[in-house]
This record gives sequence, structure tokens and C-alpha cells, in this order.
Amino acid sequence: MPKKTKTTKKDKKEEFLTEDGKKATLITKAGLEKLKEEFEYLKKIKRKEVAARIKEAISYGDLSENSEYEEAKNEQAFVEGRILELEEKIKNAKIISEKHSKTVQLGTKVVLKNLSKSKAEDEIYTIVGSTEADPFDGKISNESPVGNALLDKKKGDKIKVSVPAGTVEYEIKKVD
Repeated sequence: MPKKTKTTKKDKKEEFLTEDGKKATLITKAGLEKLKEEFEYLKKIKRKEVAARIKEAISYGDLSENSEYEEAKNEQAFVEGRILELEEKIKNAKIISEKHSKTVQLGTKVVLKNLSKSKAEDEIYTIVGSTEADPFDGKISNESPVGNALLDKKKGDKIKVSVPAGTVEYEIKKVD
């Protein structure tokens, strides 16, 4: 069971740690399944494809001027690095519970009104761990400026957030 440790009072962000003190990967069940699928694909299929490319490139002869060999070795390094990264994330995964609360937490869906724009449409986001964040899909990280500012807030609260484009003010219209 991961331990919770408070960081500074200023950012109200909770960081989850594993038993051995490593940072836990905060993720939904669906997100963990995606990571496991990618991990299995890389280990069982992609790794073999890259090995075959290396073997073929070696058959071309002189390795010192063999661009196919260099490309295949670089791809192998990338694939092996990604396998190690996924293995670590899966090992340290902490499933975000989808309990319903009156305040914004990990796993919460939030409807926001951008008060900085005069005719802004509502923005809908789900607060997730950084591994799953995909703003184009409505999933923002609890570590992002907006996600962090929303944590522990409730319906009706207003927040001001400094983002790369300037300061944005939001009102929380709904917390699911």
C-alpha cells in the first residue's frame, strides 16, 4: 500500500510513494491495461522485429558504413528503454479509485467555465496521473498547473492559474 506524503502546503499536491520509497505511477484501471498491452507488444513482437532487422543489416557486410545496422541498433535501444520504463511504471502502479467526492481528486471529472474568455464553452476534464495525461482527450495531469490548482476544490470555487499563455481564471461548474 503506497504511503501518502504531503509536499508543500502551497501546492496541496499529494505524492504517492511505493513501499520502497519510489514514486508510484498514478493511473486508472484502463490506463494500466494500455500500459500492459504496450509492454507485451514491445516484448513479444517489436523486440523480435528489431532483432530480425539487425540480423538482416549484419548480412549486408561492413558494419562501419551500414546505415540500416545503425538505425536498427538505435531502434533496439529505444525499444529496450521503453520496455524498462513500462516495466517500472507497471510495477509501481497505483490504481486511481473512481470514488465520487464533492471535491476534485484524482479520477474526478470536472466541468469548468473559462472566465477569462467572454463566450467560452464549458471545458470538461478528468484529473489523472501524469502517465495517462492527454489534454486533447480531456485528461489532464494532477501535476499540470490547471490540474494541481483544481485539487481539493469544489463546485462553485474559482481558481486562477498561471499557464504558458498567461493567467486563466476558471469557475468549477460541476464535480463528478
